[in-house]
Amino acid sequence: MAAGIQQDWQGEFRYDEPMAAHSSWHTGGSARYFYQPESIDDLCAFLRGLDTDEQLLWLGLGSNLLVRDGGFSGTVIYTFGALSMTEWLADDILRAGCGVTCSKVARLTAKAGFTGVEFLAGIPGTMGGALAMNAGAFGGETWSHVAAVETVDRQGVLHTRPPEDYRIGYRRVTGPANEWFVAAHLRLEQGDVQAAQDNIRKLLARRNATQPTQQYSCGSVFRNPPGDHAARLIEAAGLKGATVGGAKVSEKHANFIINTGSATAADIETLINQVQGTVEQLYSIRLEPEVRIVGDQPAGLGHG
Repeated sequence: MAAGIQQDWQGEFRYDEPMAAHSSWHTGGSARYFYQPESIDDLCAFLRGLDTDEQLLWLGLGSNLLVRDGGFSGTVIYTFGALSMTEWLADDILRAGCGVTCSKVARLTAKAGFTGVEFLAGIPGTMGGALAMNAGAFGGETWSHVAAVETVDRQGVLHTRPPEDYRIGYRRVTGPANEWFVAAHLRLEQGDVQAAQDNIRKLLARRNATQPTQQYSCGSVFRNPPGDHAARLIEAAGLKGATVGGAKVSEKHANFIINTGSATAADIETLINQVQGTVEQLYSIRLEPEVRIVGDQPAGLGHG
């Protein structure tokens, strides 16, 4: 057991956990420590036992994450399957834990006859990740429906905060330091069950038709620059199909990088850097990654 980690909690703790098993890219190094809490109270107990300088990585489905091949030297807190509670707080307010999938929230609310969050069905992640980056799809954004959030801090203290405590932008959320989301309170609009469910089916069909959903990817790699689309710029630069090792720019959607089966995290990061460099050279636009890259940088890999 690491110094500063006290065992007064009930969740599952592992050493040297392979992060390729927890990443939608199916690659990357190992985490030094890996913890899956049993509940929010258990999570609070775990945090209270950590050294205050322990590096933390909060993980849901790993759909917007690249862990470098050198691994992550801190502690991963794994919320998927653990903090996946849902409950109705009022007729139009759903409380969704940070570990519940966005697609489940979309299906649950549609079945209950609410509309407005069908777009969540197209986000391959959890509510914690959706809150952290204001995830969106098909014109909808997460924080447009947030009535409040629940967070936990480094001392294991819980807070409930209004949206006004955060600065919300396109794929950006800034709020109180050293606090992490544990649940969202979503305000919903009453609608028609059949119409909501039909809309989800249409959105998923559109996603499957335009994105490489059957291949290993993280979803969109780059944020769209103001007034343009990253995919258009990448395609215009002639980068569809470009490869580095086992990493490849998707020929179906240029803002997706896929693992063809043998890609290392270094392959993917190098290809990200090459795409950035080429687009900037040709169009004087620096594409900003939407994906989060963490961990130890392998020797010899530049940042581009």
